[in-house]
Formats: sequence, C-alpha cells, structure tokens
Amino acid sequence: MIEVFTMFETEFMRKLGFLVFLLCILVSFNNQNAETKKGSSSPVSLSSEDSDSILTDPFLSHPIAVSAKTERIKNDDPTSLEYDFYRKSCPQAEQIVRSKVQQLYKVRPDVAPALLRLVFHDCFIEGCDASVLLDDADRINSEKDSPPNQSLMGFDLIDLIKADMEEACPGIVSCADIIVLAAREGVVLAGGPFYPLYTGRRDSNLSFAEVATYELPSPRDDLSQTLASFTSRGFDERETVSLLGAHSIGTIHCKFFHNRLYNFDGTEKPDPSLDTDFLNFMREKCDNSYVRSSPASSPSALSPSFENSPSSSTDDPGMEMDYNGPGSGFGTLYYRSLLQGRGILYADQQLMAGESTGSWVRAYASDASLFRQDFAQAMIKLSNLRVLTAPLGQVRVNCSKVA
Repeated sequence: MIEVFTMFETEFMRKLGFLVFLLCILVSFNNQNAETKKGSSSPVSLSSEDSDSILTDPFLSHPIAVSAKTERIKNDDPTSLEYDFYRKSCPQAEQIVRSKVQQLYKVRPDVAPALLRLVFHDCFIEGCDASVLLDDADRINSEKDSPPNQSLMGFDLIDLIKADMEEACPGIVSCADIIVLAAREGVVLAGGPFYPLYTGRRDSNLSFAEVATYELPSPRDDLSQTLASFTSRGFDERETVSLLGAHSIGTIHCKFFHNRLYNFDGTEKPDPSLDTDFLNFMREKCDNSYVRSSPASSPSALSPSFENSPSSSTDDPGMEMDYNGPGSGFGTLYYRSLLQGRGILYADQQLMAGESTGSWVRAYASDASLFRQDFAQAMIKLSNLRVLTAPLGQVRVNCSKVA
C-alpha cells in the first residue's frame, strides 16, 4: 500500500513539475512580448541591464551603459528607432560621420554651428526627416527657400559626408541619420557634451516650406512666444532654456538684433534690458550706417532662435557668440551673459523675464555639468522628434533629391 502511494506521489509530482515548467515558459513569453510592445518610455533612458558593452566618451565624467540587447524607442508616431541600427548593414556608419566632421572642422571653423543649426531646422519642422535638404522640384516647395532658412548653411557638409557613406555602404544610411549624427559630432568638437543617439530614421519625400516660414521661432520673439514654439514640439521650460545654450557658438548677424541697438519696439531708443557697456560694444561691432539702412528691418525678415551661422560677408557684419574667445566654455558664457544683461538676441535675454526660465539660467550659469547633462538630454529628444522609419519614407542616395 505504501509502495502504491509512493508511486502515485512520484507520478503526481512529475506531472506537477511539468505543468510548472510549461507555466514558466508561458509567463516568460508573455513578459517578453509585453516588453517589446512597451518599448522605452523616454528617449534618453538607456537600459543598464546586461550592460556588457560600455559607451565611453572623453567629454563625459561617467561612461554611459548601453545594453547589448537592442534598445527601442517609441515616438509620437507609431515608429521606432534602434541603438546601433546599422550594426550589421553598415557597422562603420557612425565612425564615417565622426571622421568626416573632424576632417572638415580642421579647415572650417563654421562646421559646428552650421550643423547644429541644420539639425534644429530639420527636426523642428515636421520631425527629423531630412526634409530641409530637399531642393525645389516637381511637387516639392523647398524649405531652403523659406525666409528663416535663407541663411541656413551646412548642406555641402552633409553632401560630403553622404558621399563617403555611399562609397562605403551604398543606399543604406539615411540623410536624416547623417544630420543628427553630424550635429552630435559638431557639438563635441565645439566643447559640448557627447550624447548617444538611436538610428534608423528614413528620409521624407516631401518638404514643408510653408510650415518652416511660420513655425520656426524668431530671435525677436518675447518669452511667451518662444515658450509656445518649443511647447508645441514637446519641450518644457527647462529643456527650452538648455537648448538655447546652443547660442554659445557661431556668429549672429547684426540684422537680427539691430533694432535693440537704436529703435527698440518703435521707441527710437535702445532695448532697456541691455547693459550699457555691452550696448556700446555691440554698436562698435555693427556698422551704424549698415544697421540703420538694413532692409532686414522689415518684420518679415524671420530667423529661428538657432541663428548661429557664421558671417560670410563684410557687408553682413555680426557678433561672435563666444566673444570672449574660443574655449570660453560651451554654455557657460551664454548664461552668465544673460545674468549681466548681455544677451545678444532679444529672445535670449527674454529668458530672464520669467521666474522659472530665469532660475534655469542661473542654475546653468553656476553649474556647467548640469547644463551639459540637460543639453545632452534635450538634444537626444530633439533628434527623435517625429521620425520616419521603415516602411515609411526612403533612403536618399542624393540628399537634395527624392530617390
């Protein structure tokens, strides 16, 4: 009787163990499926689980752990990007971008601000889809011809990078990915922070000239207008203040702030928020006769808040954003200047007009590491705005023409 019971117990335990095993497999499968659907809740959140690969950077005090598993990110469109998207199809893609930007930077000091402005103009208008690169063509009204983009630079830089990329990996890497990767490398060369980027963007077959004309922020915007522009793209006040730290580099043409020097808001007086000594310094930099007669005084002369392309002509004078000289600190000089009433653009100085934005200006002016951290995260978020991924969009061979 005991033997029969023992046999029964053994058989029962065997079947129970098998059922538990099946249940564990089912639970595991469901969990994996749920994780795949859930994705990452934040564009700046990188998993540290299974971090058997480490992404290090000399500009950061701490390495960034990156999971060996492919991380995915969900944007406001039903699309996703991946970390190291080209690991099999073009494993040298990011290195090609990095090497070319470094090569160009040695002979062209305008590379960093040009690329930084270019990524902003692309991503802010209908997302990071390389639409800003398209030339006029049938059914394409180029964004390049919109008023805010007429001084935009960097198109030739992207073409040079794309040429190297096509030679190594024909038809694989999108122009949209090249823009965000090149801008990142430009930031690093200018003394800014390195930040990891997801890739897998596809290129748009449309351009949005009318949207660019009316929706890019202006250097003459007051605080409420600037915040409204960035809020419409999902950026809060902290992120807006940190992104405007990009005005640490490049040249601002006098035509974009001349009204502050002589006839602010129709008063025939300078902007009262300007420090007096700095006002005189700005007047010395900008030829008075040019400033007073400039056709750009028309309110229709729009320019985005990232107007930091270098001056290309003696007829178009401007001021270097790092007017204390290169190496004065990416971000540091900009925020300290605002505290002293020395913001070059009206929209910049307006950050001190709000209690919350002013507090972030003070925080970044006193803590460079906080700014670098916040700027990196904001640039990741900017680079992920409304991207196109397969099967949407295309991969252009020529960045200025639809494939």
